[in-house]
Amino acid sequence: MSERTVFQSMSQKHVLGLGPHASVWEAACLMTRTNSSSVLVLDLPGTMLGIVTERDLMTRVLAKALDPAKTKLSEVMTPNPLSVPPQTLVSDAVVIMIERGFRHLPVVGEGGKLLGVFSVRDALPREIGSALSIAEFNEQVNDALG
Repeated sequence: MSERTVFQSMSQKHVLGLGPHASVWEAACLMTRTNSSSVLVLDLPGTMLGIVTERDLMTRVLAKALDPAKTKLSEVMTPNPLSVPPQTLVSDAVVIMIERGFRHLPVVGEGGKLLGVFSVRDALPREIGSALSIAEFNEQVNDALG
């Protein structure tokens, strides 16, 4: 059986987005209603400006005692997040997330069309195991070359 792609593995194949002037509170409510762990920050034509995740809400809003109703997404988003094409293998996506320290990757198709967000939760344990082996191998090679 061949390995799945990020698009095949995404639990939600739609774009969950809000504008940069939307409040953190609005984003948290939308994420809760849709059972999502992230929201994309989009400008009017639908261009991705950033992403806000559950972790961002905790570390950039709650831990700093910011008022969610008054804090704009543009103030706490990760701007210009790394994205991957839909044909990216799940293990490759997980390696990227492990090496870069994040849990969400926007998926962008041809012509820059946003297709959704791949979350580490979308990866199966066998694919996570493969990615960890690849990441460990990469680390060993880097150590040997460094």
